[in-house]
Amino acid sequence: MFILSNFINSIATILHILLNLYMWIFIIRALISWVSPDPYNPIVRFLYNITDPVMDRIRRYLPLNFGGIDLSPMVVILALIFLDSFLVPTLHELAMRLA
Repeated sequence: MFILSNFINSIATILHILLNLYMWIFIIRALISWVSPDPYNPIVRFLYNITDPVMDRIRRYLPLNFGGIDLSPMVVILALIFLDSFLVPTLHELAMRLA
């Protein structure tokens, strides 16, 4: 049973890292959008390609554009923080109980 416990613990750790990385990608994208970047820059294209599917879905259901300011990155960042603070400790606790 300790193998399953270690596996779930590692999944929780990897999930924590991935959620934090994705959150920072959204923060960087929001900061870059303030300076009118070159749309042909490969870094900008990568950031848009990795964040636009989530942002488009949020924009479709919650039109959060007030006065030219798009608040959908804030919703996504809050959702990522919620998942990180809820799902990761739950998985760690599950792994601890299985040990």
